Amino acid sequence: MKTIVIIQARMGSSRLPGKILMPLEKQDVLNYVVKRCKKINNIGDVIVATSTLPQDNQVEEWCKNHGVTCFRGSEDDVLDRYVQCAMHYNPDYVMRVTSDCPFVDYEMASDIVEFMKNAKVDIIDLDGEMPRGLAVELISYSALLKIHENGHEQRHREHVTYYAYEHRNEFKRISYHVPANRLYPSLRITLDTKEDYELCSNIANYFQDALISSSKVVEYLLEHPQVAELNQHIKQKPVV
Repeated sequence: MKTIVIIQARMGSSRLPGKILMPLEKQDVLNYVVKRCKKINNIGDVIVATSTLPQDNQVEEWCKNHGVTCFRGSEDDVLDRYVQCAMHYNPDYVMRVTSDCPFVDYEMASDIVEFMKNAKVDIIDLDGEMPRGLAVELISYSALLKIHENGHEQRHREHVTYYAYEHRNEFKRISYHVPANRLYPSLRITLDTKEDYELCSNIANYFQDALISSSKVVEYLLEHPQVAELNQHIKQKPVV
């Protein structure tokens, strides 16, 4: 089973421009994300997929400097960017990761890849609500191509797998039960605002380890509610 990881990344952000290259401990956000993705078991290539906009030249330069494969495609049609990137590798499965999640759960992602080996379905649904910023998505390449062919609304093009959740019966799927120590949906461990950055910086400075277990990050926030409360008021942008 050939599985690749595609990390969607861009410098543009309405609330926190340039967030993916902001410093985090002695590194930067994208470094955290890439390092954690490379720790996922039984995956092949890890690719950063950015846009062709001039502002994202910085992302390509970062990739060159860090020995990371970079692909450039559409800014707004993220779904097409994924498909055009993936076709160079002809994978069986594609794991979707976003670059604004510096503590993405590589341990659970490894379990999901192993789970898919036996399930061999189109997409894995996560059974249980997690903190925002830890989860990954694993989808078959054939399902991704089907979404690309049939998902014509803007929300389908911007949010890569959204069509598969609106048209659930068109895909073979199975549920993965999220471990109990990750079931804290009130926590927000992603990077959209300056408050999110303050929280992520607190975590990074405390552990000083880009590969700290996501379960330890959750524990830290539960034990330090004053840190967890830094971004509790932030509302996620709705899908339209």
